[in-house]
Amino acid sequence: MSFLAQSAEEPPSPAVPTQPDHRAHLLNDATAERYRRSVTEGVERVAAKLSATTRPFTGVTPHELAPVISGVDLDRPLHDSSAALDELEDVYLRDAVYFHHPRYLGHLNCPVVIPAVLGEAVLSAVNSSLDTWDQSIGGTLIERRLIRWTADRIGLGTAADGIFTSGGTQSNFHALLLARDEACRIVGKNSAVPPRKADILPRLRILASECSHFSVAKSAALLGLGYEAVIPVPVDRDKRMRPAALARELERCRAEDLVPLAVVATAGTTDFGSIDPLPEIARLCEQYETWMHVDAAYGCGLLVSRRRHLLDGIERADSVTVDYHKSFFQPVSSSAVLVRDQATLRHATYHADYLNPARMAEGQIPNQVDKSIQTTRRFDALKLWMTLRVMGADAVGGLFDAVVDLAAEGWKLLDADPRFEVVTQPQLSTLVFRYVPPAGTGPELTDAVNLHAREALFASGDAVVAGTKVDGAHYLKFTLLNPQTTVHDIACVLDLIDGHALRYLSQHAEPELAARAG
Repeated sequence: MSFLAQSAEEPPSPAVPTQPDHRAHLLNDATAERYRRSVTEGVERVAAKLSATTRPFTGVTPHELAPVISGVDLDRPLHDSSAALDELEDVYLRDAVYFHHPRYLGHLNCPVVIPAVLGEAVLSAVNSSLDTWDQSIGGTLIERRLIRWTADRIGLGTAADGIFTSGGTQSNFHALLLARDEACRIVGKNSAVPPRKADILPRLRILASECSHFSVAKSAALLGLGYEAVIPVPVDRDKRMRPAALARELERCRAEDLVPLAVVATAGTTDFGSIDPLPEIARLCEQYETWMHVDAAYGCGLLVSRRRHLLDGIERADSVTVDYHKSFFQPVSSSAVLVRDQATLRHATYHADYLNPARMAEGQIPNQVDKSIQTTRRFDALKLWMTLRVMGADAVGGLFDAVVDLAAEGWKLLDADPRFEVVTQPQLSTLVFRYVPPAGTGPELTDAVNLHAREALFASGDAVVAGTKVDGAHYLKFTLLNPQTTVHDIACVLDLIDGHALRYLSQHAEPELAARAG
């Protein structure tokens, strides 16, 4: 008897309870309408939240919020997106720090432009990966076009190339990786008996200003050189690298048979927004035949600004970091590293037979993974593409110019206010200052009152400011990246700082003065 005939004679099986079809959650042609409804509801929730936000932060503490999030049972799904959005209100949306608020003056976080958010929605849904050509044909070409556009704005020349990255830290690491291997190649080429790479590495040095980003030192460690391979170059009163000091360090490296693999110039330091003297640094790099990297993660907004001249000299760099998610008002992440000579990108190339075999490169197939540290990579370039196609570069530059103008006005306000001292006049949109207690207050109490004022302000949720150290002392910092912020907002935040400081001093100043008198 055949299997089919035998099956026909068997009694029917008992009914099996219907199981939910989990495939209904996959985004495809059959679920397009569900996708539309879910995303629309999410957008409406966020829009309502943005409309109702009256301060940048609620003041919630980790101690208060942690039990709420820990209390969510991740093994018991809600089976409903509306219910999940209701829950999200409690665990995230209500207490998020909203960068779009004009009194968010904290870190290098910018409000984002709507065309870029639209691009984010599109790229997330389509979910292209930009590692190989056959995974994203249009995406690959759009990214390459934007790299070419940025290289032209910088002035790197026709042989330039680059790749989008996750942020400035990765871009700096990528650039220094290329510089390291290029330095090793040149040492080998110029040696009668080419040394092993392991023998060259201990001789390599990176020169960067005292105010350079911490990712420079971190990159040195990750590249096997150690933190001590970074030589800090002194800065002037405006927190810009001193060319004379750089020249001395380069000469010292030569005398000690050390190899400067790169000089890192900063176009917009994190703390001060200062721009190193790029033309003088470029001249020294050319003289000493050293790779010049410009970390313009913050200052890249000048590429589309009426202040473009502040970046004069950047066109002589061997590599450049740009963070569109800082001064181009893009959602995180949107960054890139660019190089003057596309041939140097080969130092990051590895051919895998299953992905990007060497024969593809020989056939000039534009696989982006050939020049990237990452393999799977989001189509973050789409956000910048949409921004340029809807707004245009001049509009983006106008937004950045507005915050730089605001910083200039804020500096005047601080400089004229006896309650505060400001460190330096800004080149970009950062102001570093501190509250000055009454005469006779010691340095420890001055530090304490500034720390308290920042923490108390954050806890109140009325405003958010950053902090840093200058010559070992605690200072406050305004990072102005919101064109909606006004001088009035700055003045109000200064008054709030003053109020928190005075309350702290009323409790702590007299005991300190009494102790000093005793």
